[in-house]
Amino acid sequence: MDMKTVRSQAREQLKGYCRVCPVCDGRACAGEVPGMGGVGTGSAFKANIEALAAVKLNMRTVHGVKEPNMRCTLWGKTLEMPILAAPITGSTYNMGGEMSEEDFITAMVEGALEAGSLSMTGDGADPTMFDSGIKAGAANKGSSIAIIKPREQEVIKSHLQTAEEAGVLAAGMDIDGAGLVTMAMKGQPVGPKTKEELAEVIAATKLPFILKGIMTPDEAEAAVAAGAAAIVVSNHGGRVLDCTPGAAIVLPEIAKRVKGKAIIFIDGGVRSGADVLKLLALGADAVLVGRPLIIAAFGGGRDGVAMYLKQMQNELLQAMLLTGCADVRNVSSEIVYTD
Repeated sequence: MDMKTVRSQAREQLKGYCRVCPVCDGRACAGEVPGMGGVGTGSAFKANIEALAAVKLNMRTVHGVKEPNMRCTLWGKTLEMPILAAPITGSTYNMGGEMSEEDFITAMVEGALEAGSLSMTGDGADPTMFDSGIKAGAANKGSSIAIIKPREQEVIKSHLQTAEEAGVLAAGMDIDGAGLVTMAMKGQPVGPKTKEELAEVIAATKLPFILKGIMTPDEAEAAVAAGAAAIVVSNHGGRVLDCTPGAAIVLPEIAKRVKGKAIIFIDGGVRSGADVLKLLALGADAVLVGRPLIIAAFGGGRDGVAMYLKQMQNELLQAMLLTGCADVRNVSSEIVYTD
């Protein structure tokens, strides 16, 4: 099996929901929510791609970096690369249902583990979404991260307890799901949280807590002040609010405020190892990948997920060699080209 075969098979499996475009840039699927697209005009999805494309790398080949280190550590877990699977749910109404929710998230968790990384698991209106992620996490203890929607406080606390009992590595909330159309359609109460409400749910768990959906420096600081161990700079793949900037644009200012105070993840439009290196240079500690891994899972199961992550790892290695980066834990902003 190769990625060409995986993409061909995924095109059949995802028919009517994802075209498996040669360039996944949100143009063909604009407005398709539920589905794989960006909300409204799709501009927020496109902005993620455009923001990364605007970042250029300085090529350097006169240096002593021969074997770059791509390993990183998250809460005692060593990963072979700073590239994780993003929390994704909705196999039935976003992806067509050719894979069950349980089969999909199992492929994500086990495929990421096979590649030497790990997967976040998500939450949604159908209980099987969160439950499938928890089941996969329990079967692979310490190798997944459970992410919960911004539900009512007591529901979040209950889900956090379930995640603890399953033995996941960490847990968190995708607060950017506060206005998610698909949740509203299913009658699930989600919404924004105050700093006090965040502190309350973070204090309710022993697990490291991640707040996903940060797009401004002040909210990054608020997350850290509330006790978050990590944040994810993310506009939810452009699926919740039209007309937001790309995540790569806002990352540097956020990093200036909270780098070293919390782990900084980022997602949005990541398609290659070079994209990963760009984001590390702009201030991220690790990067999440979403839509391409849906294609990998539907086209090749766990092996497809592992294959795509390893491909990105190899691309990251090449990019590090050609920019003189010795270690993913210390990527200089100087590798980014400026006029």
